[in-house]
Parts: sequence; structure tokens; C-alpha cells
Amino acid sequence: MIENEDRVFTALADGNRRRLLTTLARSSPKTATQLAREFPISRQGIMKHLDLLVQAGLAQVQTSGREKQYVFNPTSLQSASVWIEAINQQWNERLLRLKDLIENDEL
Repeated sequence: MIENEDRVFTALADGNRRRLLTTLARSSPKTATQLAREFPISRQGIMKHLDLLVQAGLAQVQTSGREKQYVFNPTSLQSASVWIEAINQQWNERLLRLKDLIENDEL
């Protein structure tokens, strides 16, 4: 599970990939050529970013003849979100313990 989360966070670390993912989430499927028209990046650059998104499980490729279309896949994003929520919950619990300690401290 951690290895998959590492791939997700690595893919999301780049702003261009986040924007590509947002575009795919809003309106997919799209080809690399269609996406290249929407971004100030070459088609080859788009392909490299899409490959990383696919490797992370954030996008999937649908092939129809010679055409490859990319679609958003929320599954990997959801597993990363679960991890983020678990960390958030741990932090909130620590803050509550600190608050209780401060409020109950009788100096």
C-alpha cells in the first residue's frame, strides 16, 4: 500500500500533472493530442506526465484502434486520501491531549 501511495504523491508533486488530472477528472476521456492543445507543453511532455499518472493509478488508458484515450481513475487518489485522513486524525488526537494537559494543569 505504501508503495502505491508513494507513486501517487510523486505524481501529484508536479503542478502540470495535477492540472492534467483535474482536466481528466472534469472531462475525460481525452487523447494526449487533445490535452496538449490545452497546455503550454509539447505532446511528448504531456505523454511523459500521463505515463506517470498511469503508473500511479491516477489515470487509465483506453485504446480504440490506434487511438489512446486517458481517463481519470479515482481509486488510487482515494487510498492516498485515506492515508492523509489517518495522519490528520492522529494529529488531532495529539492536539486534544495537549489541550487537556494544558487545561488540567494546576500550577
